[in-house]
Amino acid sequence: MPTAPADSAYGTSLVPTVTPFVDGSVDTDAIADLVEFVLENGADGLVPCGTTGEFASLTHEEYETVVRASVDAADGASVLPGAAASSVAGTLDRIDTAADCGADAVLVVLPYFHGANDPTGNERFVRAVLKETALPVVLYNIPSCVGQSIGADLLDAVADHPDLVGMKDTSGDLTHLTEVIRRTGENFHLFQGFDSQLAPAVSMGATGGINAVANYRPGLVANTIDAAADNDVERARNLQVNHIGPVFDVSLNHGFAPATKAALVERGIIGDDAVRPPLVELDDDALAAVRSVLDNTPGTVAE
Repeated sequence: MPTAPADSAYGTSLVPTVTPFVDGSVDTDAIADLVEFVLENGADGLVPCGTTGEFASLTHEEYETVVRASVDAADGASVLPGAAASSVAGTLDRIDTAADCGADAVLVVLPYFHGANDPTGNERFVRAVLKETALPVVLYNIPSCVGQSIGADLLDAVADHPDLVGMKDTSGDLTHLTEVIRRTGENFHLFQGFDSQLAPAVSMGATGGINAVANYRPGLVANTIDAAADNDVERARNLQVNHIGPVFDVSLNHGFAPATKAALVERGIIGDDAVRPPLVELDDDALAAVRSVLDNTPGTVAE
């Protein structure tokens, strides 16, 4: 039975950090506070400017500000920013910026809005990015936002490129993830992005996770990954079902960036839960749901 690798070049628990705002601008002090908190409490590295980080609502200058502030605060820990764009040129521009800021690798999605009219189009896109990339690439499979999935056949087609080092899978499809594990091998860094399937993914051989819950429960996520990798089934099941499950459901129901920021404010880690349109802050009922799961799902290391 495959097991998760003991370690990876980037760690096993990475945090897709929120982008804090204050008075409408990026709050770099809050970024530093958040980074310090997650790294001191179990996380291995950071993934700024992803879905939870509201990348699509940032200007290019703000993107650079967030990545640079994250790298500075990480103090040597892994930083893998999102580099999502709808064109090869736009993706490479984001990658170059991330490289200039000192990032270790980037997450790249398939083009959104203009989906490929033939599977070879996605291969051409990925190969064009890999040909010119300044950093190692982790593909980001999130079909709910992009409109199409990164299939195992596509990974097979581009697996020969040395700068393709892994994938974050947020498809929520364990059958797909298992097929990717079977066809890529242990040197391919596969991260589960669907928090409610973290322990099953790691027990089947995924490297670890990139999970929004880790913003405010980094120890819980790290311990769940460790338990699954160690084949401690009872502990992994308890952490997944009774702890990660409830908090993930709140994020799924109310939006990852708004719910995560609300939880971080409740925990006193950041001071403002502001999000940018079209997202909105949580109403009183949703805030009550966040408070309830925080009260009933304590972290599993001192936080």
